[in-house]
Amino acid sequence: MCLIPSSAHGTNPASAHMAGMQVVVVACDDQGNIDLGDLKAKAALHAANLAAIMVTYPSTHGVFEAGIRELCDIVHAHGGQVYVDGANMNAMVGLCAPGQFGADVSHLNLHKTFCIPHGGGGPGVGPVAVGAHLARFLPGHRSLPDGEGGGERIGAVAAAPYGSASILPISWMYMRMMGAAGLTAATEAAILAANYVARRLRPHYPVLYSGVDGLVAHECILDLRPLKAASGIEVDDVAKRLMDFGFHSPTMSFPVPGTLMVEPTESESQAELDRFIAAMIAIREEIRMIEDGTLDRADNPLKHAPHTAAAVTADTWPHAYTRERAAYPLPSLRHNKYWPPVARADNVYGDRNLFCSCLPVAEYE
Repeated sequence: MCLIPSSAHGTNPASAHMAGMQVVVVACDDQGNIDLGDLKAKAALHAANLAAIMVTYPSTHGVFEAGIRELCDIVHAHGGQVYVDGANMNAMVGLCAPGQFGADVSHLNLHKTFCIPHGGGGPGVGPVAVGAHLARFLPGHRSLPDGEGGGERIGAVAAAPYGSASILPISWMYMRMMGAAGLTAATEAAILAANYVARRLRPHYPVLYSGVDGLVAHECILDLRPLKAASGIEVDDVAKRLMDFGFHSPTMSFPVPGTLMVEPTESESQAELDRFIAAMIAIREEIRMIEDGTLDRADNPLKHAPHTAAAVTADTWPHAYTRERAAYPLPSLRHNKYWPPVARADNVYGDRNLFCSCLPVAEYE
């Protein structure tokens, strides 16, 4: 049996299921942290069959788990192992490490953290680190110094024991050029960027979770659910309207339905962050115009976004709002405009603007 917090990345319960484990979901509190009381109860209840807990740190709720060390102690006390998902390793490099928490296993993410993009074969590539007590269970390979590994090793899991020869050198060069100080600075910049976005947008959108002093980790979750009752606007509409401002949507409705998860990493300049913030504030103003009746609840720029050049320049314009509002909601767009190549697509055809399509963790129970 594998314990999975509701804040974990969706690949965690999927991996546990693929390994033949039963998934038991651990609840989170109102601040997005793992509920240690619920963890204690479920670890004790399932102690006879408890294999592990899989925890993402920082979590997909965008917070550093304040009780991560106590979490490790609880699971170890009931005979389980602790796996820390490295999906958000870019908020830890140079500042902390899973081994410091008491974890037994962690993978070290190369995409996003070590210069490999989300696409192009990046995800799933990278080393897995284990405690010394688990070393004998690592995969073996006939080309490794100890042959197949002997002992309790499971044999080869890939034809290339050291991973992708086309991907890994990129990360190696990145780390060599950055150095220890540079990698730490990148981590700090990623955390700073997320907090900058959260602080600037908090007056306009609720930030769903935060930790000490209202700070987030490497990402923040903007809660768009309260907007629906007054305006009819949903997260899909905001995501599509962002395309008119030249942005592909942040992660939509994951890990919480009806929200946008913004993860700027260290790679975006302050000017680019400000451009995104200005777009989100302008969209909120359009939503307020719907709320007060200035814009029609059904025929408005969000409900018909994105607007292509072909639609805006057509002989007929069927909407109550102007072409100018559709195409140039901010003056800056007149000088630097990205035209969406495709008009609005219904979600039934898969337009979810997600970098990954993960079921909610609760679906695995």
